[in-house]
Amino acid sequence: MSAVAGFPLPYWRLSGFYFAYFALLGGVAPFLSLYFESLGFEPARIGELVAIPMLMRCIAPNLWGWLGDATGQRLLIVRVGALLTALTFAGIFWRQDYWWLAAIMALHSFFWHAVLPQFEAITLAHLGSQSSRYSQLRLWGSVGFILTVVLLGMLLQREGMGVYPMAMLGIMLLISLCSALVPAPPQQPAAAQEHADGFLRRLWRPGVPAFFLCVALMQLSHGPYYTFLSIHLEALGYGRGLIGALWALGVVAEILLFLVMHRVLGVFSLRALLVASFLIASLRWVLLGTLADHLSVLIFAQILHAATFGAFHVAAIHFVQQRFGERYQGQGQALYATLAGVGGALGALYSGYAWQGVGATLTFGVAALAALAAAVILSLRLREAD
Repeated sequence: MSAVAGFPLPYWRLSGFYFAYFALLGGVAPFLSLYFESLGFEPARIGELVAIPMLMRCIAPNLWGWLGDATGQRLLIVRVGALLTALTFAGIFWRQDYWWLAAIMALHSFFWHAVLPQFEAITLAHLGSQSSRYSQLRLWGSVGFILTVVLLGMLLQREGMGVYPMAMLGIMLLISLCSALVPAPPQQPAAAQEHADGFLRRLWRPGVPAFFLCVALMQLSHGPYYTFLSIHLEALGYGRGLIGALWALGVVAEILLFLVMHRVLGVFSLRALLVASFLIASLRWVLLGTLADHLSVLIFAQILHAATFGAFHVAAIHFVQQRFGERYQGQGQALYATLAGVGGALGALYSGYAWQGVGATLTFGVAALAALAAAVILSLRLREAD
């Protein structure tokens, strides 16, 4: 099994890192807001605390991306970032007041968000000409996510939210261990054109600014989903075990898509995949905002996660790889993470302020409009991606 001539692909070590990294996300996305709610915070404060890591995602990836491209030490950045994520998060055991938690959220996420964009560049360097196999590695991240959602949901149902911080710290230490096992990718000579055509010139190529704007809109539209879905479903009478299973269902659908995504990429253009993912996202938010009390509709909406995250993310990773090449891959992936962070932070903030005032239906309605607007923008501006 090789991706770059003469270099074996370290499939399980790369996959193991994705497994651990997204296991942490599986603990954050469904349960972080529930943890803050268990501490007695109001919805607006919950939205602010959830938004802070996303705001750090607006700052950290670009700094670390520039450093990774300038030094070539992407793996070192991943390892240091993973370790400092765990060490700084450990401060949560000292106090749980609002400002201390805000500081913990900011500090640990500054290092956490340094990790993934650089690791994406490392993975693509290992894959070389076989980049279409990316989804076969990334699917193990989805497996990690789903196992955490299910097992942690069961644990919290039995033991209560008090064990949540310790579980998160354990996963962070696992990420650090996995990062230590990943080998450095083979060095590839950069083409002369890559040096001549700088990062900013690539950024302003036709369609690229529109793509990054829509990345932000996609994550903005996910704001109510990641911040309040669990609270929304609890209010509708669903138990925490079932809520965890519903989160897991979305990721199962995502895994199944990843298994065939290399074939999908051979049939559909990146533009078609991106536009379709936004249209499906718009439908999904309407269903969650209006009909989530019907379990069959809720199940269908969660299956749509295969498109709104799975297809979108893989298409976006390939778009960035095509537009920025090996030389600027770190900064390109970092900018992707940054714009996702901008959108995610805005989505968490608006949903936090809107949830109590206008309710779930209108809050998800704004998300649906954001996704629909992005579909229109890409349809008009991304013709070059065909």
